[in-house]
Amino acid sequence: MSKEKERRMFVGIVWNCAAELKLLLTVLLFFCSLITLLHFIPSRLITFSPIDLGSCISTPAAPLHFVSHLNATNSSTPSATTPPPEPPSLEKDRLLQNGVVKRTFNPFGSAAYNFILMSAYRGGYNTFAVMGLGSKPLHVYGKASYRCEWVSSDKQKNPISVVGHKILPDWGYGRVYTVLVINCTFPVPVGSGETGGKLLVHATTNDGGDTSFNTTDTFEALSETGQDFVNFTSVYEAPPKYDFFYCGSSLYGNLSPQRVREWLAFHVRLFGEKSHFVIHDAGGVHEGVMEVLKPWMDKGYVTLQDIRDQERFDGYYHNQFLIVNDCLHRYKFQAKWMFFFDVDEYIFVPKKSTIKSVVKSLSDFTQFTIEQMPMSNKLCLEEDRGKSYRKWGFEKLVYKDVKTGIRRDRKYAVQPRNVIANGVHMSQNTVGKTTHKTEGRIKYFHYHGTIAEHREPCRQLVNTTAITVDGIPYNVDTTMRDVAATVKRFELKMIGTTLQRTRQ
Repeated sequence: MSKEKERRMFVGIVWNCAAELKLLLTVLLFFCSLITLLHFIPSRLITFSPIDLGSCISTPAAPLHFVSHLNATNSSTPSATTPPPEPPSLEKDRLLQNGVVKRTFNPFGSAAYNFILMSAYRGGYNTFAVMGLGSKPLHVYGKASYRCEWVSSDKQKNPISVVGHKILPDWGYGRVYTVLVINCTFPVPVGSGETGGKLLVHATTNDGGDTSFNTTDTFEALSETGQDFVNFTSVYEAPPKYDFFYCGSSLYGNLSPQRVREWLAFHVRLFGEKSHFVIHDAGGVHEGVMEVLKPWMDKGYVTLQDIRDQERFDGYYHNQFLIVNDCLHRYKFQAKWMFFFDVDEYIFVPKKSTIKSVVKSLSDFTQFTIEQMPMSNKLCLEEDRGKSYRKWGFEKLVYKDVKTGIRRDRKYAVQPRNVIANGVHMSQNTVGKTTHKTEGRIKYFHYHGTIAEHREPCRQLVNTTAITVDGIPYNVDTTMRDVAATVKRFELKMIGTTLQRTRQ
């Protein structure tokens, strides 16, 4: 009896839903017929396969997610809901009517950016400097160009446009990218008396890379409010805040905190109270180095800038040419003299002179270069045996390379207001004279290879005033050793015992 009731109940349900079942069966029959038909249609006439349609029927539709192209390409794992875009169709080789096989070349992606902006600064009432990186082939083998445009915030004033003068200060050392300084000089002052404005740069490839295209990328290099202009004017027209300013190259690697400590104490004492040091961290300022810099930062002598993001872009030597040019233009109106040298190099002036008297004697020049005194990074005096670990690096490394007849790198100083762009060893873009005749007035001692050395540098102790090692003659020079005690007392006076336990 119960089975009969179940049969009647099933028949009733089917009868009541007959319309819905007919519709469902009809739809299924239609799609199955369509899938079967698609197999006989040439593939060039359709943009999807029967399999794709079948999967749409058999698989529940996933919710749509809109993800920007940038986010999709930066994702470390593929997403099931955001499949990668289909690759572009290839243009294939073809046979021409004259029997010639026409070969094709299919480009994909982009090898380098047109321009990578780091900074832009005013250089006067009508001039600006824009610092960045450009694709090296565009400039070495192409004719990439720039146009500068000032757009006033006052809509009643028309934009002003001029050709941008590009400077490549890295002497061809660039790798994938080369350093660019773009000088934008307008025929009249811009921004003066206005509520503000912005500087646009139009970067054109001029058929560089692909002669089928002439691409122009426009970017905003600088945006200025009326108050920004007032602030610039106050710095521009005032006397420089600092007598001496240090612009450091990119610091990278596992630096020795002790060597950085010695270098900083020595040069703060040399340059004096009205001096400032800008240190650029390209990965070299680890915790130990930071502990050395912090007391001087707190005293107002040091500014530390994190430039590690520039490592994304393959330029020469951690993009140091870019970094020093940014430093030049960022601070050019705040300093009388700017010095460019490294943290394993020590500037020295004779005892009867001061750094102020030296630059005063060279004030007729925009730029002067400094002679190098190369020092051994491992030879020390026998008398320091057993106690060398208590001495500072420049105190115990006293053997100078005296080999003659070779050209040695020089470092330099400039009066920054008269410099348009600069390099690592000197500037080739100055207004005014340059002199290299500074022997006897100023020099620098170079302790190459010591800044990243964490072990005791004295690996060979000798008891002689002259020695030849690996074909290089050395003579004892105690110039720096003689000032070590004075520098140590200066550090103690300025920041106390904070750094007494600094490690190599």
